[in-house]
Amino acid sequence: MPRRRSPSPSSSTAPRNRTPQPVRVRRRTFGDFVKAFLAFVALAVLLVGVPVALAMTAGWPFPETFEPMEWLKQDISVSTFLSILTFVVWLAWAQFTACVLVEMKAALSGVGVPGRVPGAGPSQLLARQLVAALLLVGATAASFTPSLAQLGQTYDDNQRPTVAAAQQTPGLFVQQQEQAAGTAAAVAEQASHTEATPAAKKQGDTKFYRIQPPEGRHHDSLWEIAERHLGDGRRYKEIFELNKDRVQPDGSRLSEASLIRPGWIMEMPGDARGGDLVEMPDDAPEVSPEVRQQISDYARTGDGAHEQGGAQEQGGAQEQGGAQAQGSGDEGSGGGTAHVDLPQQRPAPGTGHADLQRPAPDQVTTPAQDSSSFGLPEALLTAPLLAAGLLGALGHRRRQALWQSAFAGIGGRRGMEPPTPAGDALDVQDALLVGADPEGVRLLDRSLRGLAASLAAESRPLPTVYAAWMSNGDLHLQLAQPSGKPPSPWQLGQDQTFWMLARADAETYEDVDTAAPYPGLVSLGTMDDSRLLLNLESVPGIVSLSGREEDRAAVFASVAAELATNGWSDRMTITLVGFGEDLTALAPSRLRHLDGIEALIETMEAETRQRRGALGAAGHDSVLTGRTGPAQHTRWAPHLVLLAAEPSPEDAMTLAELAADASRLGIGYLVGTGSGDLPGAAWEMEITGEGRLLAPLLGLELDAQLLPAAERRAVVELFTDADPEHGPDGPGTTPPFLVDISEQGRPAVYARLVGPYEIIGLETPDGERSALLHEALALLLLHREGVHPRVLSSALWPRGVTDDVREALLDRLRDWLGTDPDGTPRLRTDDAGRLTLAKSVVSDLDVLRSLYHEATQGKGVDSRAVRGRLLTDALVLVRGPLLADRPESRYRWLTHEIVDAQLPLLVADTGLALAEFHMEKNRAEKAIEALNAALRTAPSDEGLWNELLRATHALDDPQRLTALASDLLTRSGARGLPPRTEALLDELLPTWRDAVAAAG
Repeated sequence: MPRRRSPSPSSSTAPRNRTPQPVRVRRRTFGDFVKAFLAFVALAVLLVGVPVALAMTAGWPFPETFEPMEWLKQDISVSTFLSILTFVVWLAWAQFTACVLVEMKAALSGVGVPGRVPGAGPSQLLARQLVAALLLVGATAASFTPSLAQLGQTYDDNQRPTVAAAQQTPGLFVQQQEQAAGTAAAVAEQASHTEATPAAKKQGDTKFYRIQPPEGRHHDSLWEIAERHLGDGRRYKEIFELNKDRVQPDGSRLSEASLIRPGWIMEMPGDARGGDLVEMPDDAPEVSPEVRQQISDYARTGDGAHEQGGAQEQGGAQEQGGAQAQGSGDEGSGGGTAHVDLPQQRPAPGTGHADLQRPAPDQVTTPAQDSSSFGLPEALLTAPLLAAGLLGALGHRRRQALWQSAFAGIGGRRGMEPPTPAGDALDVQDALLVGADPEGVRLLDRSLRGLAASLAAESRPLPTVYAAWMSNGDLHLQLAQPSGKPPSPWQLGQDQTFWMLARADAETYEDVDTAAPYPGLVSLGTMDDSRLLLNLESVPGIVSLSGREEDRAAVFASVAAELATNGWSDRMTITLVGFGEDLTALAPSRLRHLDGIEALIETMEAETRQRRGALGAAGHDSVLTGRTGPAQHTRWAPHLVLLAAEPSPEDAMTLAELAADASRLGIGYLVGTGSGDLPGAAWEMEITGEGRLLAPLLGLELDAQLLPAAERRAVVELFTDADPEHGPDGPGTTPPFLVDISEQGRPAVYARLVGPYEIIGLETPDGERSALLHEALALLLLHREGVHPRVLSSALWPRGVTDDVREALLDRLRDWLGTDPDGTPRLRTDDAGRLTLAKSVVSDLDVLRSLYHEATQGKGVDSRAVRGRLLTDALVLVRGPLLADRPESRYRWLTHEIVDAQLPLLVADTGLALAEFHMEKNRAEKAIEALNAALRTAPSDEGLWNELLRATHALDDPQRLTALASDLLTRSGARGLPPRTEALLDELLPTWRDAVAAAG
């Protein structure tokens, strides 16, 4: 998980360490100096030597007088021809000089792509190569292109305190960091005597809240208090830790987060806000003196009192009191209370509480002392966007396999039971379920598309975005240059190169029909509570990644997997070179693997030419202007190249030339290097053995997002096992859990899931926890192989929950389910730590699967009578869709399951088998009854429709068949009848169209 930095022990207002690291100086070879010298000589000859030679030999090309008519009357002599030729040479020299000036300006300023000199294709290319060779010796390639450190220097920084900005902004701007650090140092020097008393500052920062009496049946809770005054209910744990076991005014203590009483006082983190409900102990005139005294007494029982006492023992009570007064005065000046629209790094409540910062979503359920994360892969637990993409793609792949198996043939459908993962694959699947943040992906996608739609409505172009920060639910886009005021509800961020969208505003966006504007965004890592997504498509050149090979491979695998499965892109091509051939199984339509750099260069040279020509023909200057609005086209989809093998110097120069114009064309390059010296690299990053991603020139130091080799193999195994071509070849697969369907197999607890949710054999739990217990039991019943405790908690509490609350629920669930007659608990924990149910706890879905399996692959195969009875019993269990009465706000984990697709197929196959059983004896009415029963759960199954038409036709009643055709036509809606159903009707009732039209 991302490591958190603690505030400085000397001052709660000191900014976090953002000092830029020294820039690594490139080691230039003798060949580089030779090339630079030759380039200098060539430029000197072409820029100075040519005009001097022309002036000495041919003179000035223009005549002394301007008489066009006289010129036309003169004969064309040799001297006239030489004059014309001299003028052409002078014109070529002027054009080349203009190319050199344009390329030199772009290289030295580092702003934008070099402009094009009209008609100077080869000349400008030669000028670019000579300038690059000359400047390569004296500067790093990063100085040729815009860097993140050079952006946003025009905005008025006086709009916000520098110290507050340093506390709350990720390290993107090196110059701003240095300025913030200097200002912070000056403030620290002026208040040096207050640094010895951090407890006093904490006292000034701290606010208090008095629990309100209930209104009607609504009782206050720590979650709601955190939601109102801290902006996020998940921060309730901070309030709990600040007040745990402290004596309240009524003499009791807070021991459980869910048990608070009216009249209690809660110490709040320093950033709490919210009007009259948050009160300072020494500034609360609106409350009674009694309450003020209670707050003051309560304040003396916290950790600040203990720290203050220790300081008094060392420095004297009088000196401590003076320091405390001064600290309060400093806070009153407003130095640390400014609100900045940036990715915020909320400071800890005070010294000694560094671990109480706002927990990240992936850390809420993990105990601080548990480094094993319950045995789940931590790399995926801390990558919510990557996990959400992989989980969504995996679910799509499994559904695809399911439907392909379903349409393989009526009566021979297979694959309804996908293989159950085991070992590392099962751990990775659990980690995906726990770590995924599909809501974050949805909001990111809607926000970006909504921004594109708003700009298109205003006829404004999309700004170039270098990076995006996701911080505490807010989205911050870093622009390459100021682009004016953003459309509502977007706002300007810390300066004119930041656009910010609050989470509450993002939730108002709906789905819009526009192309994804920034599909090249990919997660690189986290800085405190902020997650960085770099737009590889917009980088003006190559991004290099240095470090050990295995560390680089983990970064490359993470980037490739997220780009291949993310939810904020439409179409793209990701080319993998030097690694990742197995990763193509994740998304064969997006990922492709090339064998070597030679094939890559050949491919990219052709595509670069094609894209340049296409942009020119369409009249666009970049893919951004051609991606949205009426001109959007699939050819503007990005092409991202991930090259893990270090190229040779010659190949690197070729790639650098291709990448010089790549950002305009929608092409991005991420290239690995072992030495860290890659010619032509625009941005340089390094991955360390400790999992830190460093980019000193960009001012970045992140906890890198990785996909190590073991997790990568397990992810690939999940996808290959779910491949449609990977399924079994038999007529069906054995369900994961078979029950005893005889009279002796009567279960102790029976849950009805197919239709409305009912439980037989257990008393209904009392109180508000009944819904949670029912949902937890349903999840366990649908996963007889076992459910990891963290998967269970993430399903029930998608926004996060602490481990103590989870354990309390599991205890209640064990008590509710009880024990078997032999004393064995019905909720157990297997050797791998997963929760499993005893065989005495059964659902109707288990019985339905067992009956169908026994009828088609067991005793029913050899006995027609047994098959009919089993199929009839199975169809009686079907009362509607799965969990038909589930509330919309719960059971959201079902979106990651395929049981909603499995159940209709299982019911349809049961109905088809029973209809076939009856039609063998010409019992058409019985067959129709069975098919109609199956259609209540699988109303859109084409196989049921077709068999229902055949059974109805067997009654020899054209009017009834016409009525059925009309009903099916109504069910099919605007899309009309499926082709096979329509062809079947043409065969059974050729006049059905006229009959349906006549019937209205």
